[in-house]
Amino acid sequence: MLLIISLILFLKPLEIFGRSHQLANNKKSDTSWGSTHEDLVTDLPGQPSVNFTHYAGHVTVNENNGRALFYWFYECSIAPESKPLVLWLNGGPGCSSVGYGATQEIGPFLVDSDGFGLKLNPYSWNKEANLLFLESPIGVGFSYSNTSGDYHIIGDDFTANDTYTFLHKWLLKFPSYKKRPFYIAGESYAGKYVPELAEVIVDKNKDPSLFIDLRGILLGNPETCDAEDWKGLVDYAWSHAVISDETHKTISDSCDFHSDDTWSNQTCTQAVDEVLKQYKEIDIYSLYTSVCIRDTASSEQQTTQVLFDTKSKMMPRIMGGYDPCLDDYTSSYYNRPDVQKALHVSDGQHLKNWSICNMTVFGNWSDTKESVLPIYHKLIDAGLKIWVYSGDTDGRVPVLSTRYSLGALGLPITRKWRPWYHQKQVGGWVEEYKGLTFATFRGAGHAVPTFKPSESLAFFTSFLNGQSLPFQRI
Repeated sequence: MLLIISLILFLKPLEIFGRSHQLANNKKSDTSWGSTHEDLVTDLPGQPSVNFTHYAGHVTVNENNGRALFYWFYECSIAPESKPLVLWLNGGPGCSSVGYGATQEIGPFLVDSDGFGLKLNPYSWNKEANLLFLESPIGVGFSYSNTSGDYHIIGDDFTANDTYTFLHKWLLKFPSYKKRPFYIAGESYAGKYVPELAEVIVDKNKDPSLFIDLRGILLGNPETCDAEDWKGLVDYAWSHAVISDETHKTISDSCDFHSDDTWSNQTCTQAVDEVLKQYKEIDIYSLYTSVCIRDTASSEQQTTQVLFDTKSKMMPRIMGGYDPCLDDYTSSYYNRPDVQKALHVSDGQHLKNWSICNMTVFGNWSDTKESVLPIYHKLIDAGLKIWVYSGDTDGRVPVLSTRYSLGALGLPITRKWRPWYHQKQVGGWVEEYKGLTFATFRGAGHAVPTFKPSESLAFFTSFLNGQSLPFQRI
């Protein structure tokens, strides 16, 4: 994911040590970045001392419209020059990969509970790879466009093409990664982003001048096929006692999720509304953890927000997540003037309004593929490695949704369902198919690395190394 190499050749030592004690222990890298020193992050408020460098800033993806995407890139903490590059994407659509992936899940810094500092993540994925986090599409986090019309045409294809442009322009900033093994990872609605971007890369790689060495994709609790995702959401809610037998039977009898007109059936719509009503009482992303109750919040603020459009087949967006108040802490941090200045997104005076999810982006989403399963087949045929994982206490894109979707692929099984182990305990279960590996994480919610950080890092390492998950207690 984020690659970071030192700018010692371009900055005088006294300037570096004078600007920030945080870099005092940073190791030197073998590659110089030319003019990219302007994106070097120093004086990040609350940052612990680290032995790697990191960069943040905007990359313009459309000069005419003034469209720019914000990234944050962390060098691998061990031998970055020999490690792959991994791009991480969060979904929503409309949610920040910086707010979630980088500082709640797999990045080296986690936002502290007071919203004023950072703490080290001992299980950061930048122990194994260079990590690149991207806020995409425009309207998410610090990413923006100066052309208002752009915000009305955002959708799957728009996002994939802008991200592809970003990658090539980012590689001009960090040219030593041009030929580095590259992987794309993400969760939730990135279950569509990731394979869609991978498909663009595979297609464009036919031109040698545009070649990106894409090796594989990694998907967590991914939206995959709308019909199977809906069926899995309902069946999971019933099997985990969130809804009644009667509600489940009504949906089974009246809802055709494969239909282009699912919600014209009022009986179906009312029964699905009952599912969402019950999930508003708990955290759909983590069934067995507490919801965030703010002491000073009004009753309206304490009600879980659900955004669901019956004119669309898109899955509902329900605000929530574990800590359970971590979203609040993260928003407090990224709206600080000194933080925005350190990340090169404002001058510290004229602030950007950062939010962890932009619900307007979700509501205005103009196109979405109902299924990316055909892309899976295409990527498997292209020889890419595909691993899919699922936290089994997530109700939003539950393990049943993923199993139904992957089952629809009809892939031959090469290694049957079995437990996999981490530190002599069952981490979950795994099944290997021809061209794809599927694994569960026992007791994890939607954002698996938040719940199972040690297991997730071990899983990620196995993925990169092309090793099967441990099947013995060792």
